[in-house]
Amino acid sequence: MTTVSTREINTLLVANRGEIALRVFRTCAALGIRTVAVHTAVDADAPHVREADVAVEVPGYLDVDAVVAAAVEVDADAVHPGYGFLSERAVFARALEAAGITLVGPSADVMDAMGRKDAAREIAVAAGVPVVPAYDLDADPATFAYPVLVKAAAGGGGKGMRVVRSAEEFAEARAAAAREGLSSFGDDTLLVEKYVESGRHVEVQVVADAHGTVRHLFERDCSTQRRHQKVLEEAPAPTVSAQQRAAITASAVALAAEVGYTNAGTVEFLLDNATGEFYFLEMNTRLQVEHPVTEEVVRVRGEKPDLVALQLAVAAGEPLDFAQSDVTVEGHAIEARVYAEDSFAGFLPQAGRATHVAWGQWVDLPGAVVRVDHALESGQEVSTHFDPMLGKVVAWGPDRESARAALLEALDGTVILGLTTNTGFLRALVATDEFRDAGIDTAWLDRHQVPQPDPATARTLAAALTLRDAGDSPFHGDGWRIGGERAPVRVHLDEWVEVPRDVTTRSVARTPLRGLTKVVHGDERALGVARRHEVEVVHRGQRHVFAFADPFADTAAAAGDGTLTAPMPGTVLEVRVAVGDTVAAGQALGMMEAMKMELALKAPFDGTVTEVAAAAGAQVALGAPLFVVEADAAGEGR
Repeated sequence: MTTVSTREINTLLVANRGEIALRVFRTCAALGIRTVAVHTAVDADAPHVREADVAVEVPGYLDVDAVVAAAVEVDADAVHPGYGFLSERAVFARALEAAGITLVGPSADVMDAMGRKDAAREIAVAAGVPVVPAYDLDADPATFAYPVLVKAAAGGGGKGMRVVRSAEEFAEARAAAAREGLSSFGDDTLLVEKYVESGRHVEVQVVADAHGTVRHLFERDCSTQRRHQKVLEEAPAPTVSAQQRAAITASAVALAAEVGYTNAGTVEFLLDNATGEFYFLEMNTRLQVEHPVTEEVVRVRGEKPDLVALQLAVAAGEPLDFAQSDVTVEGHAIEARVYAEDSFAGFLPQAGRATHVAWGQWVDLPGAVVRVDHALESGQEVSTHFDPMLGKVVAWGPDRESARAALLEALDGTVILGLTTNTGFLRALVATDEFRDAGIDTAWLDRHQVPQPDPATARTLAAALTLRDAGDSPFHGDGWRIGGERAPVRVHLDEWVEVPRDVTTRSVARTPLRGLTKVVHGDERALGVARRHEVEVVHRGQRHVFAFADPFADTAAAAGDGTLTAPMPGTVLEVRVAVGDTVAAGQALGMMEAMKMELALKAPFDGTVTEVAAAAGAQVALGAPLFVVEADAAGEGR
């Protein structure tokens, strides 16, 4: 395997945060390289800051001048951009070059060429790589063969993309894609391409050195995605034939060679299920979020590769010292991205304090291995300032089914309390027959609903833990206060609970808790005039919050149906109505944004707007009242 010359890179600054920075630091620790973290004021106590040898505060992670100045200040030999933020910004690469600092990544010219989908398409054609049939943006939309995909030429990550199914929809979709492209990438240039109704997203990991050598580390399948955002990734691709694999990996190598690529990158393809043909989509000029599945299945001369170590080696000028024939695949790996979002309530981003975090890193399955890359710990605040991804759970097994079983068990063992995550959604998705049979294409999640976990078992558990009879419960008095202290409770497969030492566990141990490997935490809160006991239960990855009313208190009145509150903390983008306006059910009253996601606030029924508390540009908290609609005399809101 290639090794890094520490004479070339002694100090490395990582221009990123969270689990991304921790991932790079882990390799640096093994290589004896001094690490430098950058952080904003909000992140001053973040895990990546504590893990680094040196930390420097910057105004923002996207502030090129500040990050480069920090690298100069600490005498960094190189900067690793991670796989977000500045990782594909040519201006950042040029600024580092001007400062005499090595970027762990490709050149600025390559970023410019491959960072734009239109330029990358031309390079692919020159390399003999098949591309998706395209249309002239300014041609008559009536001449297009629908459906088509309108997408931003700059950037990636699913931003600025719209599927259009008729000429009548084209103008609105074009405007929306251009607006999102300008907002996300500062560029509203668009492409129009054939939309493949049923396709697989297959991408190839490539590594290239400065001496003209390009190698591929086989492929990944990222077909399980929602609105072009990846949810599950796996390697190797389960539906690709040996012939397709050879053609796709050869195309990726040819493209990298054509553009003069150096360092690690990913070439993405769309495989048409109807024809078996594949098309070049784009190239990501950085390490990908899903690179762990490649590290888990690929062997270079029989050993797992460390892609960050390979990146550092190339950046230090070392040649790749292995042949393509040295690269093989062993077993199967699947990765699940854990996000702070409520997947069963419109995938709305969530924020708050993670009161208890336990990652399911251990599984009782022969031969299986689980890896978790994360930077979330108990007590940590999750805000809307950054991407909602909290971590990645990766399972490896000797075959795909064993890897899938290990991932299910790992997600079962993942418990995050205090805020809702998509862990339960991921667990339910991995358990579907469609995923088991590798039958999910890139649009499957946009056409199907994943079955929501039944809360009955979780509710039974919560009820059992709120028994008020002190003689038949480990809890005294109000059911959650024990000697004035809150009582966290851990429930295990062997049906025991973990509570303070001076409290008996006999009655809870008798309750039917088999199959739960979760944590329960509850406390007493005041909601209006009623006292309620609120209990959090995580069952099969899904967080449930149950409120048990105090039988000795009055019940609080519910909020009126016509009040629209903020479903997430974020920013009001637009207010479209005023007091006195007549609105129809489903009409958008305004727009808000959080964690790069736009949400329309719609009227619940026909009626009249009686209150407008929202203001464009205002920051609003979760649950803040924004609009009130009074129903028509015959409306549903009465």
